[in-house]
Amino acid sequence: MLRRTQQIRTQVQQLADACIVAISFWMAYVLRDNPHVSAWLRLDPIPPDSFNSANAVWLYVALIPIAPLILESQGFYSRPVMCPRPAMLWPLFKGCLLTTIGLVLAIYALHLTVPRGVTSFFGIVSFIIIYLKEETLRLVIRSKFGQSQYKRRFVLVGTGGELAGMARELEGRRDDTVAVVAQFDLARPLSELVQLLHEHSIYGVILSAKRTYFEQIENVIKACELEGVEVWLIADFFTNQIARTTFDELLGRPLLIFSSTPEASWQSVVKQVIDFFGALVLLILTAPIFIGIALAIRLTSPGPVFFRQQRSGINGAPFKLYKFRTMITNAEQFKHELAAMNEMQGPVFKVTNDPRVTNIGKWLRRYSLDELPQLWNVLWGEMSLVGPRPLPVDEVKCFNDFAHRRRLSVKPGLTCLWQISGRNQISDFKDWVRLDLEYIDNWSLWLDLKILFKTIPAVLIGTGAK
Repeated sequence: MLRRTQQIRTQVQQLADACIVAISFWMAYVLRDNPHVSAWLRLDPIPPDSFNSANAVWLYVALIPIAPLILESQGFYSRPVMCPRPAMLWPLFKGCLLTTIGLVLAIYALHLTVPRGVTSFFGIVSFIIIYLKEETLRLVIRSKFGQSQYKRRFVLVGTGGELAGMARELEGRRDDTVAVVAQFDLARPLSELVQLLHEHSIYGVILSAKRTYFEQIENVIKACELEGVEVWLIADFFTNQIARTTFDELLGRPLLIFSSTPEASWQSVVKQVIDFFGALVLLILTAPIFIGIALAIRLTSPGPVFFRQQRSGINGAPFKLYKFRTMITNAEQFKHELAAMNEMQGPVFKVTNDPRVTNIGKWLRRYSLDELPQLWNVLWGEMSLVGPRPLPVDEVKCFNDFAHRRRLSVKPGLTCLWQISGRNQISDFKDWVRLDLEYIDNWSLWLDLKILFKTIPAVLIGTGAK
């Protein structure tokens, strides 16, 4: 795992554990105050307002930042997430034990009036809850959803001897986020590497080579730049400063990362949180609308309520997109007959007054209500609230300019710059791609929020809709 990714993951884990510590301290008081627990352990009842005392509040505030620091000192956050359980339980046990001992010493040294048993309960409860959190995280990562979100597919690129050595080293240090799915020798044609990127929906390329292969290295970087695929250059032989690169390390060896997509950051973490909870809240709020649209579709035209289609997601990985059905059931069979009416220059198919669209479908399309089921795709992690609109897999295969594939380097979204810039009034696919790449190159959390706010009036008045 890259150092920057490890740092972000550690900070997220520490924040979660700080919250758990706060909850555990409160639960320890609740358990100690429970009359049945007190009677079972033969303890005296505690004063009813002891939890609200200044001493308890002082300890509560101090424990929240200190406990994660103690866990970090025991190596709890430096281990792989999917390490053997003993490697997780031992530092967790030591961290909770040291925190509890420190709590007891602070109580006696400062002569604080804290009820007996609270510290013991705190140590036990915090250990159990953090352990359950880790087990839940392991289950999530092992699931299909977790693999799609955390596992990144890479191609290992280099010369014959280097490939074998690097593969052995990566295998020896198993990483739960990196999966090397293919290897590519620099002596082979570059077109074969591009084909590997397409076939395996590659997230990045790990590139290791000697100085004598600088020309091949440059060609690989240029090809990946057009594709929107990260390049991790193992640059322990390279000291020059290259523009638009970031420095990191892998397995203790320096890397220069050539990336044409937004880097992992706190903003990207917040974006994922907004996507999940935003989709969840919107699904709950729009549930009556879902039911009304479903009934309208069922009563006005024969066929299923939902339309399902394979779309190209991040790095081109296909996923099943959901929409409310707005066309007749056999619409795809008539698509070739309407090819001459296509109004979009490029591989995308768009037709004004498409005869396949149903009466209710025209209304749903005008106000983008047919897109509502894609909130499930956002909730599942296949899409984002904001990002380039996902295209059908067969249209992506027709790209005649590989630079267009860079729009696949981020998660597709429900709305984007194209949506608020005229939508269907844009007739050239190059303009569509230009807006998507403008979004990728200038991405920020604030830009996402601006696009979301501008989408609301665009949808309500049906701007650019056909």
